Amino acid sequence: MDKKVVLSSWNNLVPLCNWTGVTCGCKHKRVTKLGSLFRPQHLFKSFNFLKEGIPASLFNCSRLVRRNLHSNYLGQGVPSELGSLTKLVSLDLGRNNLKGKLPVSLGNLTFLKELSFVANNLEGKIPNEIARLTKIVDLEFAANGFFGDFPLAIYNLSSLELLKIIDSGFSGSLRPNFGNLLPNLQGLFIVINSFTVRDLKFLALHTNSLGGHSFRDLKFFGALTNCTKLNALLVAYNRLGSDSPTSISNLSMNIQILELQSNFISRSIPGDIGNLIGLQILLLGNNLLKGPLPTSLGKLLGLIQYSATSLGYKVSMYPTIALKELFLLLLDNKLRGTIPREIMQILPLVLLNMSNNYLSGSLPEYVGRLEKLGTFSLAYNKLSGKQPHTLGKCLSLVQRFLQGNSFDGTIPDISGLMGVKRVDFSNNKLSGSILGYLANLNLLEYLNLSVNNFEGNEPTEGNSWKQKPMWRRLGIETRAMLFESTRKGDKAFLTFRESCDLISLCWFRNRKKNKINEATFSTLGASHERISYGDLRNATDSFSTTLVPCLKHYFQQRTVVAVKVLNLQISGAMKSFMAQCESLKDSHIRHRNLVKLLTTCSSIDFEGNEFTALIFEFMPNRTLDMWLHPEEIEEIHRPSRALTLLERLNIAIDVAYIYM
Repeated sequence: MDKKVVLSSWNNLVPLCNWTGVTCGCKHKRVTKLGSLFRPQHLFKSFNFLKEGIPASLFNCSRLVRRNLHSNYLGQGVPSELGSLTKLVSLDLGRNNLKGKLPVSLGNLTFLKELSFVANNLEGKIPNEIARLTKIVDLEFAANGFFGDFPLAIYNLSSLELLKIIDSGFSGSLRPNFGNLLPNLQGLFIVINSFTVRDLKFLALHTNSLGGHSFRDLKFFGALTNCTKLNALLVAYNRLGSDSPTSISNLSMNIQILELQSNFISRSIPGDIGNLIGLQILLLGNNLLKGPLPTSLGKLLGLIQYSATSLGYKVSMYPTIALKELFLLLLDNKLRGTIPREIMQILPLVLLNMSNNYLSGSLPEYVGRLEKLGTFSLAYNKLSGKQPHTLGKCLSLVQRFLQGNSFDGTIPDISGLMGVKRVDFSNNKLSGSILGYLANLNLLEYLNLSVNNFEGNEPTEGNSWKQKPMWRRLGIETRAMLFESTRKGDKAFLTFRESCDLISLCWFRNRKKNKINEATFSTLGASHERISYGDLRNATDSFSTTLVPCLKHYFQQRTVVAVKVLNLQISGAMKSFMAQCESLKDSHIRHRNLVKLLTTCSSIDFEGNEFTALIFEFMPNRTLDMWLHPEEIEEIHRPSRALTLLERLNIAIDVAYIYM
């Protein structure tokens, strides 16, 4: 019978069981038999209840190109007759409870591009004949009971792009030239086997989605203790949970770089981490680490030459880098206790960042020994007492961030730090007068002394003081510089429009009639939760945006907020930030027509740069400017309707009330 006549009934207008050649059961009207189909090219029967093995009649379909029987209950073994389907391009027999060994006849399927036997009960070794599958792109043997070394035949499959052999029972080691033999490989899944890795020197698994916040996530560290030549382990920016493993201290003594930042590692740092005497770079920031810092960190002295530029740091930030140097980053954790003086004895330290923790006590006097230190940040901890005078001996300092603590007394003499560029002592309890020599630090670009107890007038020494517009000189009688206002009659107004269309309107009377409150600025109240850079980075998916800098994000207890990241290179950005901080602190500065500021973030990012952001209540109807001037907005983002004349009049009245 002509095939057109046979298949004429195979359409949506005719019930399936009435199709020519199709037989259905009487009770449930399910297909139980197909007519003689000797020349089918595509056969898809996945996710059914087929049983009793692969039917022998299928091997007569010599023109079959694609065959998918995934997720059935076929059982039994894989017949050797499978090799007769030489035109097969795709074969999927995964999840079928297949047993026994794979037949050598698989090597006859030389047109295969996709082959899957995942999640069966196959055993034995992979036949060497699969080396003939030279067109294979996707090969999946995961979740079976094979044994023996990694199949050597796979090394011949140079066209392979995806290889899945997870939990397959293989052992032995991979060839050192694995990547050269499989140059097109894009996906490699080989976990839960018994492979050994020889001579591994560099392992980079960073910036993935590894782990599930589970206590088993770091179990693989135990396997790496046998890699005696390992000198770099990079697993940052994943989802690795669990306590910090004790096996971390048993890694190779040759390891130089250990990057674990931006995960969910908890508990304390292993006490014997000092065993890693060859360690040069240790990055543990933005985790959930707690407890005291181990004193064994002071043993990290066996360092080798390393280039600072390879981690993205600018060499210009560290003008006196020596051949041996160490980066130690422990920021954005929950570390408690005092700072071990042993850390201050790690002479090759170039960058030390332990900001955003709960460290307490005083700053050890031994800090003066760190002559190579370029960036020093202990911001936002609970440190107290006087700053040691030895800080002035850190002659290589370029950046120094000690804000957000409870340091008291006067500023130590840092007149010898001629290379310093950024200094932040804000939000402490420092007192005394501003030292005039600060104006003579020619490279100083940023100075923040706000929210302290300084007294007296601005220094008048030299001409540099007035010529540094980026300096923030708050905390003395110059608080009024918070706003650079323009006078108009008896009143002065400041309107600062931020780049994300959030509008901050500040108003104050002429100082001659009503002086600004001279009371010392205080830190934000306890009702405003402290937010770190790491918190914001995680909540906003690394500040992901390509269109506008203000996004809505689920933050803390699934509260929708708008996050505004300030560009500190823009003139006036710092002053705007301080104005917002003041409004947050003062409960009287509220208005129903202004966006509510929830909290702020003043922190240090993972490269040691200052980071500031404002967290506002999210406005689902977006900005007023968008409603008033829709013609300036892209059509896709325009409001669904135009404002009426009455609505525009009410808006004008509400704005006027702000100044009353």
